[in-house]
Amino acid sequence: MQPFDDNPPSLNHWQQGYGLIQHTPETIERVTGLIARGVENGRFTSADTAWRMLAAADRLTSAAMWTVVHMTYAQRVRLSGAPLQAEDFKPTPEGHTGGALNMVPAFVGYLLANALSGTTRGWLMGQGHCVAAIEAVNALTGDVSDAQRGRYDRTERGLSQLAADFYSYAIDAHGRPAVPLGSHAGPNTAGAISEGGYLGFASLQYIHMPLPGESLVAFLSDGAFEEQRGSDWATRWWRAEDSGLSVPVMILNGRRIEERTQIAQEGGAPWLAAQMHSHGFDPVIIDGRDPAAFAWAILQAEDGLQDFAADPDRRYPARLPYVIADTIKGYGFPGADTNAAHNLPLGGNPHASAQARDTFNDAARKLFVPTDILDDAIQALSVQASQQRAPESRHPLANRHPQAPSLPEPAWVTADGTPGCAMQDLDRWFVQLVESNPGLRPRVGNPDELASNQMGQTLAHLKHRVNEPEPGIAESVQGAIITALNEEAVAAAALGNKAGLNLIVSYEAFAMKMLGELRQDIIFARHQRDLGQAPGWIGVPLIVTSHTWENAKNEQSHQDPSIGEALLGEMSDTSRVMFPVDSNSAMAALRDIYAGRGQIACLIVSKRNLPQRLDANAAQALVREGAAHVVGTPDQAQVQLVAIGAYQLDEAIKAHGRLSRQGISACVTVILEPGRLRTPRDAIEAEFALDDATLATLFPARLARVLLCHTRPEPMLGVLRRIDNGPAGTTALGYISRGGTLDTAGLLFANRCSWAHAVDAAATLAGLSRDRLLTPRERAALDGKGHPSDLDAPEQELASC
Repeated sequence: MQPFDDNPPSLNHWQQGYGLIQHTPETIERVTGLIARGVENGRFTSADTAWRMLAAADRLTSAAMWTVVHMTYAQRVRLSGAPLQAEDFKPTPEGHTGGALNMVPAFVGYLLANALSGTTRGWLMGQGHCVAAIEAVNALTGDVSDAQRGRYDRTERGLSQLAADFYSYAIDAHGRPAVPLGSHAGPNTAGAISEGGYLGFASLQYIHMPLPGESLVAFLSDGAFEEQRGSDWATRWWRAEDSGLSVPVMILNGRRIEERTQIAQEGGAPWLAAQMHSHGFDPVIIDGRDPAAFAWAILQAEDGLQDFAADPDRRYPARLPYVIADTIKGYGFPGADTNAAHNLPLGGNPHASAQARDTFNDAARKLFVPTDILDDAIQALSVQASQQRAPESRHPLANRHPQAPSLPEPAWVTADGTPGCAMQDLDRWFVQLVESNPGLRPRVGNPDELASNQMGQTLAHLKHRVNEPEPGIAESVQGAIITALNEEAVAAAALGNKAGLNLIVSYEAFAMKMLGELRQDIIFARHQRDLGQAPGWIGVPLIVTSHTWENAKNEQSHQDPSIGEALLGEMSDTSRVMFPVDSNSAMAALRDIYAGRGQIACLIVSKRNLPQRLDANAAQALVREGAAHVVGTPDQAQVQLVAIGAYQLDEAIKAHGRLSRQGISACVTVILEPGRLRTPRDAIEAEFALDDATLATLFPARLARVLLCHTRPEPMLGVLRRIDNGPAGTTALGYISRGGTLDTAGLLFANRCSWAHAVDAAATLAGLSRDRLLTPRERAALDGKGHPSDLDAPEQELASC
């Protein structure tokens, strides 16, 4: 062990700082203590090497801040340090400059912590619009993505290309971005795992991300903290037994887009520290301008968590670390700590204004790092190979590809029309799945009422995760069910757990609160597919039950099919929406989702008893094709009744019975997954969708067609445009936003999508007399002149005309 020298030249070199990167006495004391302890216990092999790394981080930070401001304002750089001229600047500058400037010392501090400790940690950035900081550091260090390699590096050409590409709005002939650089973090950002476009979701997900043995640094936004509550609950969920180390780092710069944050108004960092302490965290305030402060905080925070994990008498909740990086918005450049710092801090355009140009050049000069000094700094920090660890672009969370799960054969039910509960059968199969895959960490996100939604076996097996279990209740300190009456917070448990098996269960109406969070993952995964980077995480199902047609009793707030409609708007190969009609189709659909990778799938499943109509083979075929005939075939039919949803199938079969008794040949077809039938919007979706020949066999163009939709009819017609014969040949019935305190039959009637409405629509399309197909009392009810109860007997016989 090397003796610790408390005053070597390399220490003095670091203590002097570099340009605008200076060290407070508190930071110097903290870091000096860290290095001394590290040398003493063998964590650091050489104090001199550590001090050189710390000094190198100052220079990399300054160079990256210099690069960031060029990315906003310039279309070229000059590594000589010479002032830029008017033609060197962008005619229309753009960038979230202040936040990106604040992220630079944070991200370099993360790299520094990795270099000091010889560990590649995961990283997550909630404020994805600060991507310029990450791209600048990556380009300078050379740790870029495959798509960026050879285009961006720390040469004058490479950095000029980086600046020119940033917000260039370049588009290729296919309508895709033409440069591997965006305004937010994306799959082309080396190491990125989330876009961060929806501020606040990173703060909900980070605690669920790392596995035991892994570490994660999560950079969070103070503005998002105020807008997206729920991150305060992290101490309720973290367990040393099944979770890795998580270090949240709040970038506290005191500014939102147009105003100060409430945190700043209430008292800044001390106020936030008190708040987080009251929520069970162990907050520490650091200098947010100094990469060394970030590195110290990361290493100290992990030491605290490891000490807790090593304590055999530990009790939960743990006092989790919470790093508060106190700074001002846009530190290091003119306009700092003003609202302008959010975007364009200069207040003028250097391309057109000599004054703004002079201001830019003067400020950039203070951040400039000569090439030889920067090269030495990067060499000092580029120790991944010698430490035999992965580069930061390939941190563990960036390469999630868990083992393929074992998918047990479902206990298929008999398809004899006997009523049964699809949710109960899904529940049983999911428990089998978890038991069959002990190596995959399970997480169930549940806002409330898991038992009410017929998932009692899952609840009994996995239990709610709590700190103090109540006797006799399905609760456990090590429970895998994350429950809180905050849909986004519980969905985060599943979406963050990309190394394991996941499930989200919600009321259909309230799942809309999850939409932005789901969409963030859908978009990122789809962009990966576009770039040929197949996402490796196991598909995540969202089961929505207690749905529109089962919540007739609960007023219109509970009657909302919007989640399926919204998710059908995304690319269907990544955002799957499925409408199982019984137990076997539900189990087959869920099994198929877990067989896939990088997909979010919404299953709309009934929790009440409904007839079991499909046997095992039919259910699996339905999942493969996305649609199938349930009663009859189109060969000789005059009318095709198309059901999308379990209650809709029930009404379609009733309508089919009436038509058949009156001598009208009809067939009933179920669409399980409408996205398989849509007009593909690109080549990837085309591979997922049914081909024209298969579609034509299922839905012959000549047939009159009545769609009975779980959703609103209009968006479903748009998705199913390929089978829409126009108003004269196709009618769609579904939810038309009418509701109240009703029963299911009443809700169907109110929305004009009962069996009788389907028969009436079929008569119109096929040119048949409605008098032949419906009784006078039924016709009066449909016309608003009778009573809805007159539609209660669809099986009654009518005299033929």
